[in-house]
Amino acid sequence: MDHTLRCFGTTTPKTHFLFSLILFFLFFFSFSNSTFDLATIPFSDGYSPLFGDANVVRTSDDNGVKLLLDRYTGSGFISSNMYQYGFFSANIKLPSTYSAGICVAFYTSNGDVFEKRHDELDFEFLGNIAGKPWRFQTNLYGNGSTHRGREERFYIDEVPIREVLQSEKMGADYPSKPMSLYATIWDASNWATSGGKYKVNYKYAPFVTEFKDLVLKGCSVDPIQEGPYGEACTNQHADLEAQDYAAMTPMRRHAMRRFRQRYMYYSYCYDTLRYPVALPECNIIPAEQQRFKETGRLRFGGSHRRQARRKGRTTTPVVDTDQGDM
Repeated sequence: MDHTLRCFGTTTPKTHFLFSLILFFLFFFSFSNSTFDLATIPFSDGYSPLFGDANVVRTSDDNGVKLLLDRYTGSGFISSNMYQYGFFSANIKLPSTYSAGICVAFYTSNGDVFEKRHDELDFEFLGNIAGKPWRFQTNLYGNGSTHRGREERFYIDEVPIREVLQSEKMGADYPSKPMSLYATIWDASNWATSGGKYKVNYKYAPFVTEFKDLVLKGCSVDPIQEGPYGEACTNQHADLEAQDYAAMTPMRRHAMRRFRQRYMYYSYCYDTLRYPVALPECNIIPAEQQRFKETGRLRFGGSHRRQARRKGRTTTPVVDTDQGDM
């Protein structure tokens, strides 16, 4: 069975908006570009290989790229520019065979420029053993706060999944600097599937993930330059904010709430072993908290049987050892 996904990330300048750096991450299953009237770009117009160049295979029309993981290396690509705000999108086809230990990531970061105080916003797809579904987690870091991971893990559906509001409480942990867009496939055997119990099995290699229908909208900036970034960027930011995909409507917020109730199976906000005092941005809902163990994982119930570094990259993996809900 093929796993085809559309992954959206939007960053806008409004401080009351969305998942990070005022960012709205939407995750859709098998959505088309016509949903938001998105204009795609050729791979070579916006991206270049990051590592494992021989495993970065462009389509003949240059409108997509395949990333391969074999026993020698993973692979990845990076945007040609860095962006303060923007809209980033791709259709992603995940490996359909045994995929345990694999991490496919679609994320923004500035770690190559700000090594000690980098920002990062992650979509990470975590492989599984045969017959079990891929898992999906989001995470963010601000100003080098990699020791304070903010993971949430989900099953997948066609709704917004997470909103992180900018607030004084988060302080410098909130991503704020220009970032590049990355996509990678890599061997994460030590943590990705059941806390590292199941490893990548290279008998099934090469593992192939495909990115196509690439969308990259935003105003590129010099990451060292301090804002403001000029009238051109101001106009592009205003246009971005006016788009339908940049708005968290009441209907979308309701859908997001229902999604999280049904499909979220881990949240750092309820992981009291890891964080005895919840991080300041956490909105602890008592009725919701009762559904989670002190490890931050669900106690029971759900939609599946339950209710449900890439090279040189920093992660703060969550130990996932609940075999009954793999």
